Amino acid sequence: MIHPSAASIKVLAFDVFGTVVDWRSSVIDEGEQLGKAKRLTIDWAAFADAWRAVYRPSLDRVQRGELPWTKLDVLHRMSLEEILTRFKIENLSDPEKDHFNRVWHRLKPWPDSVAGLQRLKARFVITTLSNGNISLLTNMAKHAGLPWDCILSAENVRHYKPDPETYRLVPDLFDLKPEEVMLVAAHESDLQSAQKHGLRTGYVHRPLEHGPGKSGAIPPAAKYDFVTKDFLDLADQMSA
Repeated sequence: MIHPSAASIKVLAFDVFGTVVDWRSSVIDEGEQLGKAKRLTIDWAAFADAWRAVYRPSLDRVQRGELPWTKLDVLHRMSLEEILTRFKIENLSDPEKDHFNRVWHRLKPWPDSVAGLQRLKARFVITTLSNGNISLLTNMAKHAGLPWDCILSAENVRHYKPDPETYRLVPDLFDLKPEEVMLVAAHESDLQSAQKHGLRTGYVHRPLEHGPGKSGAIPPAAKYDFVTKDFLDLADQMSA
């Protein structure tokens, strides 16, 4: 039996960082490889957390007009310089920094992501809706085997989430009503912004996104159209 909330949904739009891919352990793993190669003694978990912590402030600078439109790869590269200085890492060449910056193109999927997306894709159109730029999301999909039908990004409208232009992108491009599109995300702030613009919402719990013991509580079931423990659970609930 089809869940009544799924009956009118045509497109599933996915947040990516933290929802589909495990950015933290991916950055830690590549940092550890770099540390061995360059003989660096660094707390790479702290490094990954510090780098991610400047992500939102970087986007905010663009949204406030302090920076012109700047794609995420460039913002990541600017913030990498800041974090390298903070951790007193001084022996990297520019090509080494550039390669490390592209770790965001090589993030690993959560264990359920590929299988869950394949099931959902059999019934719905599945697309990214991420602040990541298009080349980043495309390379990530190739690296991780993510079976998107379409790759859409804040770059398409030159507005970062939570600007309304980003949430209107999918309904506008697919000629759909907002309620025929569902945002799938592990972040409640993203889902709540999507709700304001008429999109349906699917919460996916990712308890290890920020490391062990740092997970928030699972929201009550009535808060979003679907509240799930992973993509396979979402596929079950949506009869996919």
